Amino acid sequence: MFINNFDPIAIKLLSFEIKWYSLAYIAGILIGWILSKKFLISKFEIKEKFDDYITYVILAIIIGGRLGYVLFYNLSYYSNNISDIFKIWQGGMSFHGGLLGIIFVTIWFSKIHKHNPFNYLDIISIVAPIGIFFGRISNFINSELYGTVTNLPWAVKFVQIDELYRHPSQLYEALFEGFILFIILIYFRNRGFLNFPGIISGVFLTFYSLFRFLIEFFRVPDEQLGYLIFNFTMGQILCLIFFIIGSYLIISKYEIKKKN
Repeated sequence: MFINNFDPIAIKLLSFEIKWYSLAYIAGILIGWILSKKFLISKFEIKEKFDDYITYVILAIIIGGRLGYVLFYNLSYYSNNISDIFKIWQGGMSFHGGLLGIIFVTIWFSKIHKHNPFNYLDIISIVAPIGIFFGRISNFINSELYGTVTNLPWAVKFVQIDELYRHPSQLYEALFEGFILFIILIYFRNRGFLNFPGIISGVFLTFYSLFRFLIEFFRVPDEQLGYLIFNFTMGQILCLIFFIIGSYLIISKYEIKKKN
């Protein structure tokens, strides 16, 4: 068993602080950006516009992630405290909100440049698990999104929370939604599925949703929401929706591939 007493602040100079969560965002974006440009993009017209596109993606992650948290996870609070919506440094980001932000920005950007949006979304899907991995590790360091109580040998005591030993659900997510999902997507990329836009995006949505849906059974639900319909968490409900979307994408785009 392990005791987690990490400091969420990575760098502190006088009153200036940089948290591990901020470094996770920066590392995920930079590594994903570099890998995309060097190894994943083959079409010249996409590579030419990709740097501009990433700028919008960064904004979409931040704005979408924040608005997603407000709407999906804590609307009652923020509807009475509008100014707090802008206090991102206090925490509160939603993966699915960031995902919706990226989808919206990608469709808009692609329409302007007359490109297929899946040419961008497939690339982002492949590198997204890198950011997810770093993000979940920072969740572990911050003692947030922790798991339910257990006596398993790898249980963790988050001393900033209580004296109980819990599932390190953040590490489960880092492993499955980060590392394993990345391997799966690289496999599909190596099989040539980037040549059939939309399939890899569907694979990402399907496997991410499946992994997170299952892992959330070991994770404490959001305090302000608890368990919802059928005793599912909000995260699980959103995962079910995106699992259906991902499955539809795989089936519909694979039919097009077979015809070609």
